[in-house]
Amino acid sequence: MEQRIVTDKLNRPLKDLRISVTDRCNFRCQYCMPKEIFGDHHPFMPHKELLTFEEITSAAKVFADLGVHKIRLTGGEPLLRRDLPNLIALLSEIEGIDDIAMTTNGILLPKFAKTLKKVGLKRVNISLDSLSDRFGEINGRGIMPSTIIHAIHAAQDAGLGVKINMVAKKGMNEDQIVPMAAFCKEEKIQLRYIEFMDVGNSNDWKSDEVLTKAKILEQLSEQFDLEEVPYGYGEVARRYRHKDCGTELGFITSISETFCHSCTRARLSANGSIYTCLFSNSGHDLKSVMRGGASADEIKAFIENIWMNREDRYSEIRATEASNRKKIEMSFIGG
Repeated sequence: MEQRIVTDKLNRPLKDLRISVTDRCNFRCQYCMPKEIFGDHHPFMPHKELLTFEEITSAAKVFADLGVHKIRLTGGEPLLRRDLPNLIALLSEIEGIDDIAMTTNGILLPKFAKTLKKVGLKRVNISLDSLSDRFGEINGRGIMPSTIIHAIHAAQDAGLGVKINMVAKKGMNEDQIVPMAAFCKEEKIQLRYIEFMDVGNSNDWKSDEVLTKAKILEQLSEQFDLEEVPYGYGEVARRYRHKDCGTELGFITSISETFCHSCTRARLSANGSIYTCLFSNSGHDLKSVMRGGASADEIKAFIENIWMNREDRYSEIRATEASNRKKIEMSFIGG
């Protein structure tokens, strides 16, 4: 099939695909899967409901034909999906896909990092919200920062690119803003501060608990000499760098400085639904189309129609949205 660049109703092209490979996670982070709601007996999806690796690869090929160049694997925790390196090997062979990345909590990276690199994974974003013992409370499992730092080094040793994701929230980890920046500067690792977002319905989001980019940057500017990096279309992070060494840090500003106007991402959930926004309240059932015997051209037309009718811009209209709007959980469609 010939590649066709498809745009939505706001003239945003389809360039990036996030694939959730499981809804399971071995963390219970306060801002994502709080243990009070996602208890030890929480009913996750049975394996038969998940897309197979072959189905994911077939879908990814169609997305590539429509302009996607980058794929990111998410969850839940993607490394809980058995034989995940086999999927990455399949995806890396797709013509037009030139970047495969993964977001992970890092626990299983020491075991898999070298294999992941060998089969085609290029980069990982690793979650680390604090360098203090409080991190164990945040992740809900008592996992200490030293465990994640070990995972970071394992990824680096394997040759994977590494970025650190830090969700910043008032009352949770505001005192870790500067220590995390200092740590990542010393390690020469890019850091991403993520504003606490109202994703899903389980994290008890309140706007007054958001640590905005402006507040974080105010703290950082007292300790570091930073300069802004020019922003490019389709980029999510607002990027800065340390003038004395060039190491970058950035901000995911979904609350305070929205970027809906340049969002080029589609999301494929673990059970095969397409979501056109992280804050979606419903998806489009691709799995049924694929398992119903649709041809590659019919699948392509299905996906193309979804994107061409896309007009999501939730972050831009958040203030006018009903506060009780039902949204898909982040653990279901990935961050």
